[in-house]
Amino acid sequence: MTGPRGRLVEMIRHSGVRLSPELAAAFARVPREAFVPEGFQRRDGTWLMPADKGFLDTVYQDDVLVTKVDGRVPTSSSSQPSLMALMITALDVHAGQRVLEIGAGTGYNAALLASLGAEVVSIDVQADVADRARSALARAGIAGVRVEQGDGYEGFPSVRFDRVIVTVGITGISPRWLAQLHPDGLIIAPVEHAGFHPVHAVRVDGDRVTATVVSPSGFMVAAGPLTASHPDAFPHPAGTLTGLAEYTGPRFAEPLDGSAYRDLWYAAGVWHRRATHAALPPREQACLVLLDEPRTGGAVILPDGAVLAGGDDADVYATDAVAVLDRWLAAGRPPMSAWRVGLTLAGDRDAPIWVPREWELPT
Repeated sequence: MTGPRGRLVEMIRHSGVRLSPELAAAFARVPREAFVPEGFQRRDGTWLMPADKGFLDTVYQDDVLVTKVDGRVPTSSSSQPSLMALMITALDVHAGQRVLEIGAGTGYNAALLASLGAEVVSIDVQADVADRARSALARAGIAGVRVEQGDGYEGFPSVRFDRVIVTVGITGISPRWLAQLHPDGLIIAPVEHAGFHPVHAVRVDGDRVTATVVSPSGFMVAAGPLTASHPDAFPHPAGTLTGLAEYTGPRFAEPLDGSAYRDLWYAAGVWHRRATHAALPPREQACLVLLDEPRTGGAVILPDGAVLAGGDDADVYATDAVAVLDRWLAAGRPPMSAWRVGLTLAGDRDAPIWVPREWELPT
């Protein structure tokens, strides 16, 4: 394949995603530029319009395209194509299946699903986002997608679905989706864990709701009951922490790479409910932190295994951080995909959600 779309396919493959021939053909066929007719925000904060130089080349980079902001906060986007490809691959969708999509975004993800032969109902709480997605799908000549404005928590009661895919960060799974899902169906969703949103593959197993972890990810956060708080919820990310001192030095000759560090991070969230992320000066990189109650200190585990700590309970949190690191190493550095997750009902009493509550590593 040649041209911008062909290059995008190669970028996705280079990221490590194993594209099926059908999904590669979908990326090569669907015009991503048709879904950002009003442009998008660059990473430097400036806005790129279709008439601007480099527009098409930027559209076909393997990067997120932010299409709506509220002040400085992004509220809608076209996700990174390699992450979209990974989630669609995990969805294991086949021609003729019905797919419920929560979070329409630009409509591009639904267009890819439709190009695989799926019948898609896409729901977005923002009316203007739903309208633009609907128009973009028509502009691109994509059939087989119905875009509805509404509360994603409620799903789409009049249809029974084979698959559900969620394209916003959530705290838990809506029982409505499970009720609308065929017994052998599958939900792919980015579910909050320790300050980020790893993608989970959720299934119903008898009277249990279980999940496995597909990959790390970061998403804009949904509104309403899908992000309701509950007693075991993780703390929100802390921003920038200062005044931390070294508690223990580096443990690794070579720092953990991004993948291994996220694996440690996931395990930290399993074993400690104060796990989240914070930025450290001067580079402001996001690091794994066990955050104290005042949210001004705690303990940070760096990629090289060093532990920094600060605040009134620095010794307590630093001891916990060392224990987390020791436990992960003793377990053989398990990847996040190794965990088996059990979900239980929590959140709002009138609008509960299934949240991860139990974890185990198969022996």
